[in-house]
Amino acid sequence: MRTPPDPGAVPRTLEEIPTPALVVDVASLQRNIDRMATFFAAGPCRLRPHVKAHKTPEIARRQLAAGSCTGLTCATVSEAEAVAGLCDDLLLANEVVDAGKCDRLAALAGGGRVTVTVAVDSATGLEAVAAAARARGVTLGVLVDVDVGQGRCGVAPGESALALARAAAGLPGVRLRGVMGYEGHLQPVRDRAERAGRSRAAMQALVDTAALVRAAGLPCEVVSGGGTGTYDLSGRVAGVTEIQAGSYALMDSDYGDVGVPFEQASWILGTVVSRPAPDRCVADCGQKSMTGDHGLPVVRGLPGARVVRLNDEHAVIELPPDATVAVGVRVALVPSHTDPTVNLHDVMYALDHDRVVGVWPIAARGYREQRTAVVGAGA
Repeated sequence: MRTPPDPGAVPRTLEEIPTPALVVDVASLQRNIDRMATFFAAGPCRLRPHVKAHKTPEIARRQLAAGSCTGLTCATVSEAEAVAGLCDDLLLANEVVDAGKCDRLAALAGGGRVTVTVAVDSATGLEAVAAAARARGVTLGVLVDVDVGQGRCGVAPGESALALARAAAGLPGVRLRGVMGYEGHLQPVRDRAERAGRSRAAMQALVDTAALVRAAGLPCEVVSGGGTGTYDLSGRVAGVTEIQAGSYALMDSDYGDVGVPFEQASWILGTVVSRPAPDRCVADCGQKSMTGDHGLPVVRGLPGARVVRLNDEHAVIELPPDATVAVGVRVALVPSHTDPTVNLHDVMYALDHDRVVGVWPIAARGYREQRTAVVGAGA
């Protein structure tokens, strides 16, 4: 009789990992990191890896160690706090207007050891950031967020961006560092020629806005944008100084279809818990372990198999007629969207082939202020 694993023991092999689980092949991950760093090594545009894609300090360390980096990009204050000790230049590439969050950003800049910069697209947001900085006796950097076509946050290119830049330049507590714009709507465009043309046009609008800011006598050393789908396009537009790519490290099936030159380094490990019919099996890795917002996950290493449905706890997999999948075997599913999938897990299991070589905390998952509130309520 097989001895059940000790639930408190660290898994030593892939077969010992409790499912569902997020796993990463370390060799593939490192090749992805090195490939991106090599692309930006020649400059003048540099890389500012986006933490939102993996939320894992160990991966951020590896990205910085590979070189070509100006610092790290974060999507939330919690992410910035989780990686603040790793580098001296952090960009929060989203607007923050809540006084408590602004104060936490200012606290990160205390002592002058870390340059903290945040995106702004309104006078209200700008004043909130400046007020928190003044209260802490620090200076926070700001980038004017420019809408380059995504239709999400950001002011219009040109005069609207210049007006906000003027306001930032004259406001105590903040330092205008430049502009940013995210062509996120172009990251998944499958046709490379179309993606190239539209990305260059979007970044040119950002570069032209930066030129307008400089012509007004205002500082603008940073022109930041881009992502995994456009890194080699936007990253070669003259005047763009840094690219905020993130998903390239782990990858997902959506970016795999785009055709960027990075390996699938992570997947969700599940266990087949039911084989109710010859053409169907069910694994224990559903929507609570991966998201389906960019499509259903892809079955890895089982030709002809495909996921047809994700339920809360289950992935229903259609099988080819000759499949010998049995209850209890492991299956690997590639999620369609890395960022929110990672956010569902506390750790990722680092693999060297089938050997577990590390259990990496996903330290920046979720929202720290909510965890703090729960602890405080129970005190």
